Amino acid sequence: MKILVINGPNINMLGIREPGIYGKQTFADLLSLIDKTAREEYLDIEQFQSNHEGAIVDKIQESYKKVDGIVINPAAYTHTSVAILDALKSVAIPAVEVHISNVDARESFRQISYPGMYCEKTIKGQGLDGYRQAILYLKEAYGK
Repeated sequence: MKILVINGPNINMLGIREPGIYGKQTFADLLSLIDKTAREEYLDIEQFQSNHEGAIVDKIQESYKKVDGIVINPAAYTHTSVAILDALKSVAIPAVEVHISNVDARESFRQISYPGMYCEKTIKGQGLDGYRQAILYLKEAYGK
């Protein structure tokens, strides 16, 4: 099973950016956790991070017929990007949305998730472990 993990803007700044909200673990820690999960679960996982909306849209489109599932943390684009929503809908690949923080307990504008309107599951407030949970969900639901 092949899974694409996409991280949006500023996720590369984990450990530096607002550690009171996102924790002290770094982006390298996140990449290591995902790699470890891939090894333990015998999965092929590709990781991608961009601060640019169009690059994320391009990556989703490129994944058509190449991956079995997508884990996406659209970050700030969660609340603004109809383009990412449309890209997810276009490729029709099962997707899980992940948020490191509990966005429901934050500012009101964070209550809307455009990409989440396509995703079949959203995991919020579980820290980096939310990625592992999302990967395991896709494996159980769609593993071959």
